[in-house]
Formats: sequence, structure tokens, C-alpha cells
Amino acid sequence: MKTAPFIKPKFNSTQKVMLDVVLALLPIVIIACFAYGSLVIIQFLTAITVALLAEFVLSAFLLKKYNTILDGSAVVTALLLVLTLSPLVPLHIVAFGAAAAILFGKILWGGLGKNTFNPALAGREFMSVFFASIMTSSELWKTKGFVKTPSEQLLPAADHSVFSEYLSAMVYKTSGAVGEYSILFIVLGGLYLLLRNRISWHIPFALLAVFTLLLWLPGGTQLHYSTAGLLLGTIFMATDMPSSPATPNGKLYYGMMTGLVIFILIKGGVQFEYMSYAILLLNAFSHQISIQFRPSAWGDPTDWKQKVEPVFNLTIKILGAAFAVLSLYYYDLIQYVVFLYILYLITKFNFSFSKKINNAI
Repeated sequence: MKTAPFIKPKFNSTQKVMLDVVLALLPIVIIACFAYGSLVIIQFLTAITVALLAEFVLSAFLLKKYNTILDGSAVVTALLLVLTLSPLVPLHIVAFGAAAAILFGKILWGGLGKNTFNPALAGREFMSVFFASIMTSSELWKTKGFVKTPSEQLLPAADHSVFSEYLSAMVYKTSGAVGEYSILFIVLGGLYLLLRNRISWHIPFALLAVFTLLLWLPGGTQLHYSTAGLLLGTIFMATDMPSSPATPNGKLYYGMMTGLVIFILIKGGVQFEYMSYAILLLNAFSHQISIQFRPSAWGDPTDWKQKVEPVFNLTIKILGAAFAVLSLYYYDLIQYVVFLYILYLITKFNFSFSKKINNAI
């Protein structure tokens, strides 16, 4: 017997939601392919192929589900994964990351909608741990000689003024990760998702507001971060529905804390992984945030005084976790967190699977 809801709106089907995300990402993907040609095209094709294959095989073998490949989530995961990488990442590492994103980011949690962490970012961290010498190499970011269409060629600054060069950099600038070449297209993709009601404004607004305010603190040192990377992570990854809170107030708090953690990590010296670490860390607290900011039953007024202490305690936990991540990063121990994550997830999945077998009807 099927359970409620018995009527599901076609507009909000999983396939249509994923299609909207793909459409929002498409301009970013196209400009990246335009910049580096076949180098990036092959990365996208490799990631998508491996993600779809892993989705079909692992979902069928481990979850006994045979049509999840049709929901489109594997394609979105593959696109987001490549957008966080250098165009020079070897294809076998891209393939590994795509497979890890599907297996350890989604399948072992029970499938789409049950994952605690953003699959694409989980896959990227697996790449950073298991191929550390390559993923942390400075050579990986020396991509100037591989550019097919330089920014000067696509958008020549007629008067070479500072303002003109700034506008050109907003539209097209080949530096950083694959998804960071056009701030304009990232913002337009976010606006499209907002207009289609696929994301809400709460997380991006709160995250960017807090991070910007912290940047304006007097006496601060110059921070090194990517504006495009910040926007890409904020719009397309921090807003991931399964791994972020569901309530508006919860989203605002989640966004605020994510912005604060990003600032702490950058200030602490984390160079390339600050967005991944911050979002994954807040993913871990997403369920607790949802509980603390859940609406009152039957429309009763919220007693904010009673919420102060638990929210304060939750904030302390998040900040403690952020400084713990900083310490692990400083002593090069992040890989052990990933190893523990693998052990936990395999154990959790085996326990859940055994429980289902023992309680079969």
C-alpha cells in the first residue's frame, strides 16, 4: 500500500527540480568549456558518465532500486563536482571523485533526500584525501597556458579603465576552479533558481551578509578568497535541500553560521577548502538546527526566551567544531576524519540493512 501524500504536483517532481538546477548551471558549464575547450568538456563527460554508472549499479545492488538514475541527481552531482575542480585534474581522479560522491555522499545514506552531506563536496574531499599530492599541488592551478579563449580576447576593455576591467572580470575571467569563470552567470543561475522557487533567499542572504560584515571589521588583515567560489558554494551547495534546514528561521541561522565559519577558516589559513569545510560542517548540524527552529505546534506563539539557551549551546558547538577543523587542517589530520566517516557510514548502512532484513514483513 502506498503512503501519503497520494497526490504529488508535477511541477515539484524530482526530475523537474534537477532539470532546473542543470539549466541554472548550464551557462557556467558552457563558459568553462569555452575557456578550456576539450580539457573541461572531457572532465564533465567523465564525471557524468561515472556518476550515472555508479548511481545505477550501486543503487540496484545496495538499495534494490533500479530507476534512481532517472531522477537527474547524479548529473547535478557530477556537474557541481567538476565546477569545484581545476581544469587540470586528471580524469582518473575526476572519475574517482564522481563515484565517491555517489557512494559515500548519497547511496550509503539510503538514497536521494536522506543524505546528511552535500554529495559533490563529499566527493571532492575524498579526492583531496586519497590523491592529496596531486590535489594540493600548486602545479594544478597553473592553467594559463591551457586557456583556449583568454578573457582579453573575449571581452577587450576598450578604455582599459579600472571600472571596465572590473566589469570584464565579472562576466568572464579564466582563473580559479572551473565554476569560477563568470560571476555574472553564477548570479543569474541563482536568480533563476529563486524565481523557480527551487531555493529560498534565506541561506544566501544570511551567509553573504555575515561574511561581508566580518570583512568590514576594523583592523582586519587582507583575506585571500575567491568571490566567484564563494557565490558558487553559497548558491548551489549551501542551499542543497536534503543537507540544509527546512524552516525559514533555521535557514537564516544556518546561513549566518556558515558565513561565520567560512570567515574563521579563511582567517585561520585554510586556502582552497574553506567553502567545502564550512558547508560540510554546517551540514552535520543541519538536523539540530531544524529541531531548534521548528515552528510552534498549532500556531502557538514561539517562546524565544526558552530558545536562547539551546541556540547558544548549538552555536558554541558549531564554533568548537570549526576550530577543531582548523586544528586538524593545521596538523594535516583531515584525512583521518574522512576515514572515520567511511567507517561510520559503512557501519550505519550495514546496521540499517540488517534491521530491515530482521524486521521484514
